[in-house]
Amino acid sequence: MSAEAADREAATSSRPCTPPQTCWFEFLLEESLLEKHLRKPCPDPAPVQLIVQFLEQASKPSINEQNQVQPPADNKRNRILKLLALKVAAHLKWDLDTLEKSLSVPVLNMLLNELLCISKVPPGTKHVDMDLSTLPPTTTMAILLYNRWAIRTIVQSSFPIRQVKPGPPQLSVMNQIQQEKELTENILKVLKEQAADSILVLEAALKLNKDLYVHTMRTLDLLAMEPGMVNGETESLTAGLIIKTEEMQCQVCYDLGAVYFQQGSTNSAVYENAREKFFRTKELLSQIGSLSLHCSIDEKRLAGYCQACDVLAPSDNTSQQSTPYSQIHICMRSGNYQEVINIFLEDNLTLSLPVQFRQSVLRELYQKAQQGCCFVFCRNEALDEICFKVSACNTVRDILEGRTISVQFNQLFLRPNKEKIDFLLEVCSKSINLEQASDTLKGNMAAFLKNLCLGLDDLQFVFMISSHELFITLLKDDEQKLLIEQMRKRSPRVNLCTKPVTSFYDIPASASVNIGQLEHQLILSVDPWRIRQILIELHGMTSERQFWTVSSKWEVPGVYSSVILGIKDGLTRDLVYILMAKGLHCSIVKDFAHAKQLFAACLELVTEFSPKLRQVMLNEMLLLDIHTHEAGPGQSGERPPSDLISRVRGYLEMRLPDIPLRQVVAEECVAFMLNWRENEYLTLQVPSFLLQSNPYVKLGQLLAATCKELPGPKESTRTAKDLWEVVVQICSISSQHKRGNDGRISLIKQRESTLGIMYRSELLSFIKKLREPLVLTTILSLFVKLHNVRENFVNEITAEHISIWPSSIPNLQSVDFEAVAVTVKELVRYALTINSSNHSWLIIQADIYFATNQYSAALHYYLQAGAVCSDFFNKAVPPDVYTDQVIKRMIKCCSSLNCHTQVAILCQFLREVDYKTAFKSLQEQNSYDAMDSYYDYIWDVTILEYLTYLHHKRGETDKRQIVIKAIGQTELNMSNPEEVLQLAAQRRKKKFLQAMAKLYF
Repeated sequence: MSAEAADREAATSSRPCTPPQTCWFEFLLEESLLEKHLRKPCPDPAPVQLIVQFLEQASKPSINEQNQVQPPADNKRNRILKLLALKVAAHLKWDLDTLEKSLSVPVLNMLLNELLCISKVPPGTKHVDMDLSTLPPTTTMAILLYNRWAIRTIVQSSFPIRQVKPGPPQLSVMNQIQQEKELTENILKVLKEQAADSILVLEAALKLNKDLYVHTMRTLDLLAMEPGMVNGETESLTAGLIIKTEEMQCQVCYDLGAVYFQQGSTNSAVYENAREKFFRTKELLSQIGSLSLHCSIDEKRLAGYCQACDVLAPSDNTSQQSTPYSQIHICMRSGNYQEVINIFLEDNLTLSLPVQFRQSVLRELYQKAQQGCCFVFCRNEALDEICFKVSACNTVRDILEGRTISVQFNQLFLRPNKEKIDFLLEVCSKSINLEQASDTLKGNMAAFLKNLCLGLDDLQFVFMISSHELFITLLKDDEQKLLIEQMRKRSPRVNLCTKPVTSFYDIPASASVNIGQLEHQLILSVDPWRIRQILIELHGMTSERQFWTVSSKWEVPGVYSSVILGIKDGLTRDLVYILMAKGLHCSIVKDFAHAKQLFAACLELVTEFSPKLRQVMLNEMLLLDIHTHEAGPGQSGERPPSDLISRVRGYLEMRLPDIPLRQVVAEECVAFMLNWRENEYLTLQVPSFLLQSNPYVKLGQLLAATCKELPGPKESTRTAKDLWEVVVQICSISSQHKRGNDGRISLIKQRESTLGIMYRSELLSFIKKLREPLVLTTILSLFVKLHNVRENFVNEITAEHISIWPSSIPNLQSVDFEAVAVTVKELVRYALTINSSNHSWLIIQADIYFATNQYSAALHYYLQAGAVCSDFFNKAVPPDVYTDQVIKRMIKCCSSLNCHTQVAILCQFLREVDYKTAFKSLQEQNSYDAMDSYYDYIWDVTILEYLTYLHHKRGETDKRQIVIKAIGQTELNMSNPEEVLQLAAQRRKKKFLQAMAKLYF
C-alpha cells in the first residue's frame, strides 16, 4: 500500500465505507486530504514533487481502441489532477524562486499555462494586446506570473551551467534526458521570440495602481464547483490572496532589471534601463521591508546589480560620488593605470575592495600584456611594469591580512632593481598607519620586510630596505642585529663574480651621519631627559648650529619666542625652545601626560635664570591643567578641584608687568569660570582694573550677571542692555571714504569697527569654548534678537529669554547683519554639538531653515524638537515648545512641499482649528503625501465631514468609504465626555507625529 493510500485509510477509518480506487483523485479533492498532507511539518512527498506527479499523470498520452497513441484526454480525472497541481502551487504562494529551483522548465511551463487557462485568459490572445487595468485581478496576476517566469528563464539560460557528471549509461534514462533537453530548448526558443512582448507586459504592469490577487486553494476549489456557484465569489475583485501594489512593482522591477542587464552585454544603452529598475527596486524594498511575504528578492544580489550599474551606467547626479569600482572601470578603459595604482594604495589602508576584485583587475592587465598591448603607455611605463606595481599593491594587502605571497608576485620580482625596491617600500609605507595600526598589522609588515631582506642577494638592495624609516620603526634593535648576523652568515651565497662590495655595516659613520641620526632622534623623542642628552651631544660636536631650527613643526608663539631666543647660552636656548614647542604640540594632540613632563622640565630649567619665563611656564601649565580636566573628569560633570579654580582666579588678577601673555589663556580661563558657574566671582569679586584691561573678563562679567538674573523680568535689564551694546559694537562696521579727482566722495570699503572690545571672530572663538547651557542660551538669544531687528515677522527666529534684549538699534546701517546671520548659524551648529537634545536650540535651527526656505530641513528640526521633549511623542509635546507659531510654520513647510493632507492634520493642532486652511489644502489634488492613509490621524469631525463631501463630489467612492469608517469610530462621537475626546485627539497626534518623524528623520 502506498503512503498516500495509508494516510487516506487512516483519515477515513471511522467512515462506514471507503470510496472505490477508480475515483481516488476525486476523493482526494473532496475530502481535503491534500490540505491535510500539505499542513504536515515535513510532508512526504514534498509539495513540488506532488506537482510533478500530478502533471505527469495528467499529461500521459491515452491509447484508443485501435492501440494508437493519442494526446492526453480532456476528462474529469485529468482536470482534477491539473487542479491539484495548481492547488499545491497556491499552497507555495506561487513563489517562483521555490518553483524554479525544483521544477524543470517544461513542468513549470505546463503549470503556468494551466494557471492562465483557469484564470480565463483567452487562448491564442497575445498578452501584450490585453489591457491589464480592465482585467480581473486574478487574471492580471496570472499573466504577470507567466511573463515574469518567461524573462527569468531567459536570464537564467544565459548563465553557464555546471555539467552534472553522468552515471552509468542507461538507455531509457538517456532517452528521457534527451527528450527533456529538446523540449526545454524548444520552450526557450519560443520564450526568447516573445521576450519583447513579455517586457512590454511587465512595463505596463508598473503603471497599475491597484492591489492584485492570486488564486488560493479556496478559490481553486470554488472554480471546481458547478458554474452557477462560481460566478459570485471567484470573479470578485477581492477573491484570493492579496498582493500589494508595491510588492508587485518591486518584484517586476527586479525581474525587468535582470533582463535589461542581461541584454546590456549586446546593447550597452540598455544598462540605463537596468539601473533605473534596480534602484526603483531598492526604493520599494525599503518601503515594504525585507520581511514581505510575497516579495522575495536576494538583497545581496540586488546590491551587486546596483553596484555594477553604477560602473556600467553612472548617472550624472552621482558622478561626483563615484565608487572605487566605477573609478577603476573608467581608468581601465582610458588606460589611466597610474590612477588604478593610487586607488589600490588608498584601499590598502581602508581594506574595502574585495581581494577577488583586485585580483581580477590584475588578471585583466596580464591579459592585455599577453595580447601584445605593451604599446599602451602610462607615464612612459609599459604594461609589464604596471602589472608589477598592481601586483605589489595586492601583495602588501595580502601581507597585512595574513595571507601568503602570490606566485605572480614572486615571478615579477625574480629580477629586482632599484626602482622596484623603491616602489615596494613606498607601497609598504603608504599601506600602514603606524599610529593607528594594531600590533598584528605591524608584525605582519615587519616579517615581510625581514623576509624580503633575507631573500635578496644584493647587499645594496638589502641596505635600501634596512635603512628605510619603516624598517627602523617596525623592527626592534635586537631584531635588526639578528638580521645582520643572518645576512653575514649567508654571505657565501652572494655572487662573487664581480668586485666584492664592502658591507655597509662595516663602514665607520662620519660626523655628519652621527649628527643626522641624533637630530632624527631629537625630532622623535618626547622624554625631557633624553632631549637634554641629545642636545649636549650635538653641541659637543658643533657649536655653529642652532638646533631649535631642526624641525619646521616646532612652533612657539611669537610673544614667547622673542624672549626665548634672547637667551645667550645656545644649549639653554635650544633646550627651552624645544621643550616648550614639544609640550605645546603634545597639548594640541591631547597627549597631556607628556606635555606635563615637558612643561615641568622647562619650568625647572627657566626658574634658575628667568622670572619672566617662569611665569610664562606657570601660565602654560595652568592652561594645560584646564584642558586636562575638561577632557577628563569634566566630561562626566565632575567639578574642578578648588586649587585649580584658585589658580585661574590668580591668573586673571595677575598684575606683573612685562610678562608675555597669550590671548588664548585669558579666553580659556574666563570660559572655564563660566562653564563651572563661578558667576559670583565674575559679577562681584573680579577687580575693576581687569574689566578695563581684559576684554574677555569684561564679556564674562556681563554674561555672568545676565545669567544670574534669569529667569527674571520679561523686560530688558541694565545688565542685559550693557551686554547688548557690547555685542552690537563688536558686530558694527565702519566705512571709509575718499575724495576722487573729480571732487566727489566715493566709498572705498567697509570693515569691522575697531570700537568694539574685540573682533567678531575673537568673540565667536570665545563662545565656542563655552559649554554651560544657560550661558550658551543667553548669548544665542542675544544674536537671534539682533538678527530679528532687521527681519520681518514672517522670517523671525524664536529663542528663549529673547524678551530681555532691547527691541531696536539707533543706527541699523552700522551693524553687519550678514555677519550676524552667519554667526547665528555657527552658534546654533556649535550648541547642538554640545547638546543635540536641547529643544530650544533645535527650534532655532528649524527657524533658520524656515527663513531660508529650506522647508524639509526645517520640518526635520521642528519634529526633532518635539521628539526630544516628549519621549518620541509618547507623551504630549509641551505647549511652550509647539506654540501656535511653530505649528503654523510646520503648516507652511508642508504646504510648500505639496503635502496637503499633512497641512489639514496640523491645522487641528492649533488652539483654534484653522478650518479655512485645512479645507483649502484638502481641495488640492496634486498632493505628494500619502493622502487617504493619513485620514486615521484626523480627529476633528468637521474636517472629516468635509472630506466626505469632497470625495462624494469627486466620485472617489473608495476614499469616501475610508473617511466614513474614520468618522464612525466611537471615540470620536461628539457626545463622549471631554476626557475621551482629548484622549482620542492625543492618541492621533502621537501616531501622526511619529509617522512624520519617520518620514523626515
